[in-house]
Amino acid sequence: MRNLLLSAASALALTAVGIAPASHAQTSDAETQAEQDVNEQLAAFFQDYDEQELADSPVSKAYRGIRDEDYGKWDDPSEAAEIAQYERSQTALEQMETEFDENALSEDGQLSYRLFQARGERSTNAFPFRRNAYIFDQMNGAQSQIPAFMINIHRVSSKADAEAYVSRLDGAGPLIEALVAQSAERANDGVIVPDWVFPYVIADAKNVISGAPFEDGDDSPIYADLKKKVGDLDIPEDEKSDLIARGGAAMVASMKPAYEKLIAEMERQQAMAVDGDGIWRFKDGAAYYAERLQNYTTTDLTADEIHQIGLDNVARIHSLMRKIMADVGFEGSLQDFFAHLRSSDEFYYDTREAYLADVDAKLTAMTAKLPEYFDTLPKAPLVVKPVEAFREKSAGKAFYNGPAPDGSRPGTYYVNLYNLRSMSKTELEALAYHEGLPGHHLQRTIQTELGDLPPFRRFGGWTAYTEGWGLYSEELGKDMGFYQDPYSDFGRLGMELWRACRLVVDTGIHDKRWSREEAIQYLTDNTPNPEGDIRKAIERYIVYPGQATAYMIGKLKILELRSRAQDALGDKFTMGGFHDVVLKSGPVPLDILEERVDAWIADSK
Repeated sequence: MRNLLLSAASALALTAVGIAPASHAQTSDAETQAEQDVNEQLAAFFQDYDEQELADSPVSKAYRGIRDEDYGKWDDPSEAAEIAQYERSQTALEQMETEFDENALSEDGQLSYRLFQARGERSTNAFPFRRNAYIFDQMNGAQSQIPAFMINIHRVSSKADAEAYVSRLDGAGPLIEALVAQSAERANDGVIVPDWVFPYVIADAKNVISGAPFEDGDDSPIYADLKKKVGDLDIPEDEKSDLIARGGAAMVASMKPAYEKLIAEMERQQAMAVDGDGIWRFKDGAAYYAERLQNYTTTDLTADEIHQIGLDNVARIHSLMRKIMADVGFEGSLQDFFAHLRSSDEFYYDTREAYLADVDAKLTAMTAKLPEYFDTLPKAPLVVKPVEAFREKSAGKAFYNGPAPDGSRPGTYYVNLYNLRSMSKTELEALAYHEGLPGHHLQRTIQTELGDLPPFRRFGGWTAYTEGWGLYSEELGKDMGFYQDPYSDFGRLGMELWRACRLVVDTGIHDKRWSREEAIQYLTDNTPNPEGDIRKAIERYIVYPGQATAYMIGKLKILELRSRAQDALGDKFTMGGFHDVVLKSGPVPLDILEERVDAWIADSK
């Protein structure tokens, strides 16, 4: 790298004293070759860095579809490993800035350079607060992530893959025990979840070790998964029996005692939990929350500013809702209409099968319409699955897992059908567009399929961009001619209102010291969502500080940029062109997204 830059500098020096190349064309060719070389070397630098990161993360390899000698291992959960990873990333950043001249790079190379810098800055800002994250809560934690990973991510197509499955089961116990020890340390330092979280974690842990082989009864979900995957292999029956027997033994000998220690530690912490739901309780809570807001929104907006943006948008959406309420002939207040939507059976499904059938119909219709609005479409398929029984009680109402880059795993839209009264018919359409098409599946699949981008851009992300796109996709469905049922359109507004209220309640909980009950009451008064939906959402925001603010902040920026482009370009504006500008860079912070759209507007003129 340094030799190339020195050679380029030497050539410029020779030109200055008159020893120039023979022709202008040759000079241009040499400059083009030098630019190509430096960009190829930057790409190689990013590839090397990615390989170093993957070498320390067997779990990341599995998500990418990589099956090698580490396929049966877990990541090192220790704080020492976390510190080493941070130091490695900072060393790589320093190396990039030392060895590469940003101005010598192509436009896309410069974007990768800046994004790697932004990534490093984000890590630097977050690093001092690394011990503030909860190890176990109802949204996160090995108690549910281990079985979810084994069932959904660990693929088995050979005996070696099955051996790796057994190895991971055996290693799950030490992994959980290490995390339990970290959780105990943090709780003793004051980083402890509110008392109402513990029953969720304990129930999830007990669910995992219920049933065979842990005790008499039906097979546990993870044991049933092992049997199914091994049973499908084309190997002798005695080898299948041996693998299943060893897997079951590992669950009993390794996983069960570790889960029992987890349950005991959660019971210990529950007895010492303190009052208060927000992270203002922490000794550095204010600084931590400011960092979380910056991390998730990629802006410098303060908690007060975000709170006000939320209040303003709640008022705007309420006004639009009143128009629909008048159109359907409902008499009464907006809150009366909310109560009607919550309580009337006509707005809820009787069976899971009926819900899933309607999701399939909406996504099929959307798929047919996509080419009119997108110049680039995803190749990976999308499947829709209910959340598994062992985690459906505590999991969120819907979420998405991206496809494997090698095509071995589709994108998956999970819907939580544990309580059908929390899954209104009015929201089904917007939710499917957000998580599926044209939302997360389209965006994240296109991102993964951008094979010429550095891995950190193909597989990384910025929450305001990704979730902003998901929320933008809900409204885009309206532009595309969907939401023909006024109640479904009201549901779309309800979903947007939900994200506007998030700005209010997230800052309320973590900055203004609202209790869980106060936040629940705010959503009850201002949204049409059912009580169970509201409670679960507030509980999510409490353990995931700042994350919920990214959706609305990101969507508002994307809409602002689209409106700017439409005004500036007039007839030259195309939805497909705009969406390519947004999507084909992969995820970026909002300020860089704005620069890219402005540059596209200037070029299009």
